[in-house]
Amino acid sequence: MSATTAPWPVASIANPHPPVPAGRVFVALLSRDLRVARRELPFFLIRTVMQPILFVIVFGYLLPKMGFTQPGYQAALLPGILALSLMLASAQSVTLPMVTEFGWTKEIEDRPLAPISIDLVAIEKIVNAMIQGIIAAIVVLPLARLVMGPVPGFTFSHFPELTLVVVLSAAAASAFGLLLGVLISPQQIGFMFSLIITPMIFFGCAYYPWRGLDVVPWLKYAVLVNPLVYISEGLRASLTPSVAHMPFIAIIAALIVLTGGFTWAALVRFRMRALG
Repeated sequence: MSATTAPWPVASIANPHPPVPAGRVFVALLSRDLRVARRELPFFLIRTVMQPILFVIVFGYLLPKMGFTQPGYQAALLPGILALSLMLASAQSVTLPMVTEFGWTKEIEDRPLAPISIDLVAIEKIVNAMIQGIIAAIVVLPLARLVMGPVPGFTFSHFPELTLVVVLSAAAASAFGLLLGVLISPQQIGFMFSLIITPMIFFGCAYYPWRGLDVVPWLKYAVLVNPLVYISEGLRASLTPSVAHMPFIAIIAALIVLTGGFTWAALVRFRMRALG
């Protein structure tokens, strides 16, 4: 045997374990987070479903029964309630854990140690929140439909458009939630709900269609900075297309731009906090 020949591969000594593919690590992190969410499913559903269902009972059942709303109002309300459920579930599923992990528990310090890029760690958080937001919307839909009764113009005939809107909406809301989670400290949680989430809900066209704001032109264009507007209008265009709504192509374009912008800003801030 020559002096330059080793009885075993040198690479096996330097690295006895082959590198784990990034995709496998990503799936493992996602599976872990989903397993935790599954254990907390009852609390998750109560947190995300309670408020929308209460609004459905009051605005979709009681007020129409009392004659305080116009006939057909449920057609405008139902997609907005689903949008609200999807938005809150997606955003809260990533915002609250991020605030905790960066704040009290410092759990986020372990994530950069995983054999995966920091950006993929953050994207895994977004995907996890997307799944939870979609589940919340799926749960709320039959409950809201049961409480409201017949909804004029309600249809699943635009299912491909509905699927596209739901996925893009969940992505935009989750990316927005991650951005909030890496910007806000635990002491500012109350500030977040008071000055960010609450105005988004009331001016997000969840309880009225965007075209209804034609009577207040300045507000009609001011609310376009609100991502919930596009989620609500996208679900109206897909589920109750007979209700006047924003052009579908404009909705999709806005959701894509918002998802990209929120994701980019969240990744930049996530890297700074995770590594700093």
